[in-house]
Amino acid sequence: MSAMRQFCCIFCAVMAMMLFSCSDKVSSEEVVANTAQLYYSYLLEGKYEDFVAGIDHRLKGGADYDAQLVANAKMFVHQQKERHEGIRQISIVNAVVDAEAHAANVFLLLSFADSTDEQIVVPMVERDGIWYMR
Repeated sequence: MSAMRQFCCIFCAVMAMMLFSCSDKVSSEEVVANTAQLYYSYLLEGKYEDFVAGIDHRLKGGADYDAQLVANAKMFVHQQKERHEGIRQISIVNAVVDAEAHAANVFLLLSFADSTDEQIVVPMVERDGIWYMR
């Protein structure tokens, strides 16, 4: 996926979250939590390239490595289907932001079709005003 398309997807998602917020001001915790939830929702939708686009570009090493990350994302979803009949829902539990370090940890709850849940931590980093997975 091109960098411009990636930026547009993330920018639109963040803007939508801000526009539809009930409060006048959206906290950085809400923004980063919604961004992490959005990235993981791409897995449910089969948008593996969009999920990989949410990974910090400093951690990626070119097209071949990105293809491996896409394959890993597909494998993860397949494993969850085999083990838990798939992921049914992704919910936000909490987010902790370190504004000085431009970093955060987002706690998501994966709810599976077999009625089990698993809480995961998604480390995030902010680069140029956009939150990425580390």
